[in-house]
Amino acid sequence: MKRIGILHHPKLPATQSVAEEMARKAEALGLTAWLGSTWDAEAVTAEIGALDLLVTLGGDGSILRASRIACRDGVPVLGVNMGRLGFLSEIQPEEWASALTRLVAGDFWIEERMMLYAEYYRGDACRGQYKALNDVVVSRGSLARMVRLETEIDGSNLTTYAADGLIVSTATGSTAYALAAGGPILPPELKNILLIPIAAHLSMSRAIVLAQGAKVRIKIHTDHQAILTVDGQFEYELLDGDWVSVQASRYAGRFLRFQDRTYFYRTLMDRLRGSVV
Repeated sequence: MKRIGILHHPKLPATQSVAEEMARKAEALGLTAWLGSTWDAEAVTAEIGALDLLVTLGGDGSILRASRIACRDGVPVLGVNMGRLGFLSEIQPEEWASALTRLVAGDFWIEERMMLYAEYYRGDACRGQYKALNDVVVSRGSLARMVRLETEIDGSNLTTYAADGLIVSTATGSTAYALAAGGPILPPELKNILLIPIAAHLSMSRAIVLAQGAKVRIKIHTDHQAILTVDGQFEYELLDGDWVSVQASRYAGRFLRFQDRTYFYRTLMDRLRGSVV
């Protein structure tokens, strides 16, 4: 590790000062630091090829944004939890100074997690291509009316869901929206895809874990607007007859870890206990 990028969160003023302090510490340890904003995707994309590590100061949303940019170049992400929950974060704000020392000493390991690649079509025309670390969701729009989602797995018909929507999730995303919708929790190293219907009505309501390498195709049947959501951060309008395909991405999300390799379940229980008021 020689050159690191440090991203502050523009809506969290405290992250700006921490980023500047972290950059000074990194320079004192012999590293080169570049400062940027998590929300400035254009600037981060232009810089990412010259970086060995991307540090995010914020919550899981910051890590999701950074991972989608960093994955193409294989740059690992280190999350400093300055948000609310921090399922994906590796360290707390008071730990960053010692973390930089360990970084320089090479005392870390790199974890890889499967990502998703999604396309959506209107007729035969591809209208968009997306990467996701957590999930791709096809759901109803603002009206409280369900949609019918004709779903195929590897070209074979599975079922037509009558539901508020369908979550297509990675193992990483199993602790996000998928968990809230009643899906199972998967360890992050798995490369399976999860299907979780949202408020299914008189149709298949159970979550399904698909084999590694599966490809999902969803055709939308609706008389009102539906939406496609990627990682809960981007929303696109879908019309009757549109269809969405989702499969494993050829790129992986890479994360720098200081904890031992059995950290996941410990972190999971800490976060779940912390979320109970």
